[in-house]
Amino acid sequence: MMKDLTISRRALLAGLAATPALAMLPGRAMAASGTIRIVMKDLLTSNPEDVAHVARIEKALAARGHDIKIEIIDLPSEGYAEKLNLMLLSGDVPDIIYFQGGDEQIAQQGVLMDLNPLIAKTEHLSKALWPHNTARLGNYPHLLYVYPARTKAPVMRKDLLEATGLSAPTSLEEWDALLRAIPGTEIGGKAVKHGIIAPNNTAELDAIFDPAFGIEQTWMKNADGALIHSRISEGERAKLAWYASLFADGVLDPEFITSNWEVKEDKFYTGQVGVVMGTAGPVVGIYEAKMAQVNPGAELVLLTPPAGIQAVDVSKESRGFAIPVTTKNTDAIMAFFDFVASPEGQMMERLGFEGEHYTREGDTLTATDKLGAWYPRFIYANPNYHQPPLSPLSPLAQSALQQGVDFFRADNTFVWSPDLAAAVDGAETYYRTNVFRFVSGELSTENDWDAFVAGWLAAGGQAMTDHARTVM
Repeated sequence: MMKDLTISRRALLAGLAATPALAMLPGRAMAASGTIRIVMKDLLTSNPEDVAHVARIEKALAARGHDIKIEIIDLPSEGYAEKLNLMLLSGDVPDIIYFQGGDEQIAQQGVLMDLNPLIAKTEHLSKALWPHNTARLGNYPHLLYVYPARTKAPVMRKDLLEATGLSAPTSLEEWDALLRAIPGTEIGGKAVKHGIIAPNNTAELDAIFDPAFGIEQTWMKNADGALIHSRISEGERAKLAWYASLFADGVLDPEFITSNWEVKEDKFYTGQVGVVMGTAGPVVGIYEAKMAQVNPGAELVLLTPPAGIQAVDVSKESRGFAIPVTTKNTDAIMAFFDFVASPEGQMMERLGFEGEHYTREGDTLTATDKLGAWYPRFIYANPNYHQPPLSPLSPLAQSALQQGVDFFRADNTFVWSPDLAAAVDGAETYYRTNVFRFVSGELSTENDWDAFVAGWLAAGGQAMTDHARTVM
């Protein structure tokens, strides 16, 4: 693998001598010109919408004084990462490269630009970043992916909340009271069985409840001031004890460990569980629409996490756009990104085509049935900067996204070196296995905690901690 990456570096650096050093790049000009070659998963010349979208962006750039041609490089979606690497190895290096993994080792060869000084000069893009984008670019400046973080948002039926006689919770105590009040409460003539469910493991529960137990970041200090992983903190211990009490009382669906996301959603729609967590944005909107379809008239309400949401990993973007140092079209590339981040560009990116995805009557825009199938290709701007006048998202789904912005906190995780991969996997496997044993009551947080901590450290946690203490 490293041999291939070295070859890739040679291919990428072949034209470097003709490329000005980053420090020598000129400031943003009034107009930019050139051909931008872009390769991106699912952006294809065989898709008429992709071609038409790129064409209208070119036209809009021309209206702004730019002479920019955008050329789509076709690459099959299946096996995209492998095919991309083969293309780069061959010496065919586009101006904009969308990575979905495999970028880090290439970046280590010094062939991907630092995007921060380029973004800083933009009029719109710099303001359209989400908080996690800014943090990730600070830690790893080679990938740009301006989309919402995949935070979780808790929802439940409005009539179920009203039937419990309780108000929407804002504290952990109120959450506990609500969840325990749900089992046995009737809606539509049928009693709800369980208060909450999370599929496969406790990850979705953690996304909402971690901060309520003082787990605000992955790495934290213990009572002695030593850096430890939150997995073995006293907050984790208290959280698992609470989960165990919910499980024992039938509040947490006891089948959660064998339930996938489809089972979770089915139980939610059929009234078997009261509260679920959905990915903020479109997924919450899907839950809302499906619930109304299965239970006509049913509405969902967005609940407030008791102490904010789980910290977001900002070590790096897991995917996104990179610019190779070999490009001669940096100004044109940044003019392109800046336009699609602008209000005019976001109208195109977010709303599709007038007459097909939405209609206009005066100043009033109305979505058509096709708007839900449209998706932004390049940038989804932070709503605190710009929100188009029409959204494919419902107010509930939009509020879930905004919740992620309002409660954002950056995690202090970092990228692990390859030699620690086995330790990371071993510790996580040990943790997940034993979490269920604690939650189900097989293990006790009072009697078995010390043994669990020792086991986690032995499974790889000690190596992780030693490295973290060096890095941090």
